[in-house]
Amino acid sequence: MMLAGNHTIFDPVNYIFTGIPGTEESQFWIAFPFCLIYVVSLFGNSLLLFVIVTERSLQEPMYLFVSMLAAADLLLSTTTVPKMLALFWFRAGEISFAACLTQMFFIHVSFMAESAILLAMAFDRYVAICDPLRYTAVLTKSVIGKMGLAVVTRSICIIFPLIVLMKQLKFCRTNRLPHAYCEHMIIARLACDNITVHVWYGVAVAVLVIGLDIVLIAVSYGLILRAVFLLPSKEARLKALRTCGSHVCIILMFYVSSVFSSLAHLFGNIIPGYIVNLLANLYVLIPPMLNPIVYGVIRKEILKRVINVFY
Repeated sequence: MMLAGNHTIFDPVNYIFTGIPGTEESQFWIAFPFCLIYVVSLFGNSLLLFVIVTERSLQEPMYLFVSMLAAADLLLSTTTVPKMLALFWFRAGEISFAACLTQMFFIHVSFMAESAILLAMAFDRYVAICDPLRYTAVLTKSVIGKMGLAVVTRSICIIFPLIVLMKQLKFCRTNRLPHAYCEHMIIARLACDNITVHVWYGVAVAVLVIGLDIVLIAVSYGLILRAVFLLPSKEARLKALRTCGSHVCIILMFYVSSVFSSLAHLFGNIIPGYIVNLLANLYVLIPPMLNPIVYGVIRKEILKRVINVFY
């Protein structure tokens, strides 16, 4: 079927990743640090999960939330990085439309899940510091299990409509994706149809879901800080601040990279392509690598159990 302007509508069968624009000649070498980061991320998060699951003394709410975060990180990095490395090293950039939608689904689901988990962790710290006497009564294993189920359900319910919307689009432009993995707005911009609903859906999710998570996390830590500075003992204040320090580091790493990456994709016509790609690649590489390192170093309980695994 022909469109005005000599555009031909076609059902996309395969897409071809082009990687990071402007770095075609150096992508082979770029893949080496990417691979190293992925190996560290895979090893660190797997080790973190193993230690928390097998060590009974770590079966506490805070560590169970950490294990959920590690699982989301593993999903995010494993969904994206292997295909990225295949592209950079072997020029294996072809991917089917169905596989592309599947990859897009898991990338965005893991993003939504991480945001919800960070909110749950902020609530955990709020109860632990502001209402410690009720901590074990409020955050039982049953409650944590329901919170984990809610995290997964929310993430799928938010992202599934995007898959439905993507399957309704008609494509008439190139099947070459100027990226290293499938992302919602990157694919949507290849369509001939009006994608206004896609743009506004993305904005609504960013504001009403991610924005609300950020606000609630900020409120939680505001209340935590107020409670901390009311503590009479300096040692107690320092202990409480150290307890929250790792969470604040993780929150900043996640939201700074992911929010800028999401905004860059939404407003890709304004921001240069190489910046969009850089932010997007940093988002799927850096937080999954740093999360287990931050928790392993800051949380002495985890660090001690990790050392015991090797000695």
